[in-house]
Amino acid sequence: MRIVFSRKGFDSSAGGGPSPIVDGRPISLPIPAGAASVTSYGDLGLGEHAARASRGRVGVDDLCHNDPMFVRPPGSGGECLFGQCGAAQTHLERQGVGLGDVFVFFGLFAEEETHEPHHRIFGYLRVEEIVRLNDGAPDDLRSAGHPHALAMHHSNDVIWRGPGRVADRASPALRLTVPGGPPSLWQRPAWLKRGGLSYHDREDRWLRGGRLRSVARGQEFVADVGRRKAPREWLETVIAEINRSQ
Repeated sequence: MRIVFSRKGFDSSAGGGPSPIVDGRPISLPIPAGAASVTSYGDLGLGEHAARASRGRVGVDDLCHNDPMFVRPPGSGGECLFGQCGAAQTHLERQGVGLGDVFVFFGLFAEEETHEPHHRIFGYLRVEEIVRLNDGAPDDLRSAGHPHALAMHHSNDVIWRGPGRVADRASPALRLTVPGGPPSLWQRPAWLKRGGLSYHDREDRWLRGGRLRSVARGQEFVADVGRRKAPREWLETVIAEINRSQ
């Protein structure tokens, strides 16, 4: 099995600032639309949050790239639709990511009171289907308004699909950044060792005290955990925290 640490949402380069934590709830702001979109920040009820986080660069009427998209189909506990393409999708394929693997989405967030930026996990996706978009998108994905279903972003455009949810609470268990540290300095899970996370091979990234200096850029960081017990237990704890309500 593979666990993918997938960076998403606003940050200093995409959007202009961290996503907010409001009344104890992390609100991941989608990045501004760079290609097809029919969804504005106002449609998602995020207009004021986006304007504040971007210092007025985007607002209620601006279109956004609503991805990953979390939906609640009838009779379902929740579904995630996540589009990927280009070099990032190629990396996922080369790392062998496929059915049964899990994305844990993280991003840059800040409390409204402290304004301290930090990385935290805010959602997950268990992959049950990989929809390749070369021959067109299924009607249900187009009607959902997923940006990758509305228009091809790249020749290898896909949508990863399966059970998933977004967190309703900013649990300390979902925080990656060490207390008081810069966002990129993580308290890594004990099972995560040097050589076990793509794009993080450099020795100087793996620090004493179980800390990891994460890379500044990149979207998909893959950990091939095989059949090991510790990573699976950590993952189930993370998913249980995300599934907990306020």
